[in-house]
Amino acid sequence: MINPSKQDLIPQITIDCVIFGYESRQLKVLIPKLDFNGDFWALPSGFVQQNDDIDIAAQKILQFRTGIENLYLEQFRVFGKVARNHAAFLDRLIELNSDRLSPVESSKEDYDWFTKRFIAIGYYALVDIGKVQPQKSSIDQTIEWHPVEELPTMILDHQEIVELALKTLRRDLDEKLNAFNLLPDTFTMKEVQEVYETISARPFLRTNFQKKILDLDVLERLEKKFTGAANKAPYLYRFKYR
Repeated sequence: MINPSKQDLIPQITIDCVIFGYESRQLKVLIPKLDFNGDFWALPSGFVQQNDDIDIAAQKILQFRTGIENLYLEQFRVFGKVARNHAAFLDRLIELNSDRLSPVESSKEDYDWFTKRFIAIGYYALVDIGKVQPQKSSIDQTIEWHPVEELPTMILDHQEIVELALKTLRRDLDEKLNAFNLLPDTFTMKEVQEVYETISARPFLRTNFQKKILDLDVLERLEKKFTGAANKAPYLYRFKYR
């Protein structure tokens, strides 16, 4: 970002987003790699305009990164330790990229703006990975899905943010019934069980799980899914409140 100190931003506040997707029985996180020398990986993040609500600012970041409007979003934690600042990260980035940064990008005013203590508001989002069109920012080299168990080493405390987002997602599963946001519009009961097992990192007994989900009365049963196999075709379902 060029000249952040000259823009109408709330200083020392960021929004850091953990975007979860689900594919092939893996829970994944969408992570950009910054387009600088060195391995700098970071969560999709952004600043807050003076005239934006916090939730609106988060929605803008997530819509830009995924191409999806009105996705499922939860604010889960504020990160604000005294030692939380960008100085060590920014010094290392400048050291490795001194020949690439323009005087504006490395000006003292902007350096001072970036290296003050920042408070980050953490959000997690749940998306149908098949609908996402990952979008790089102007400072990204790549943006890709990574299995939650195989994340690259990230800057600042972004690893901790992912870990706490996952812990919160697991805690929210039964209360908020939000796992359905990771599935396509229609799905089988087996696919529901698989996404629950993947998030929870443990198996469930099929008959008990199916009864539990159906008793919630949040699914609409549709036609059977034709597979061409000789075995009984499973029913398709749709989440009523998506």
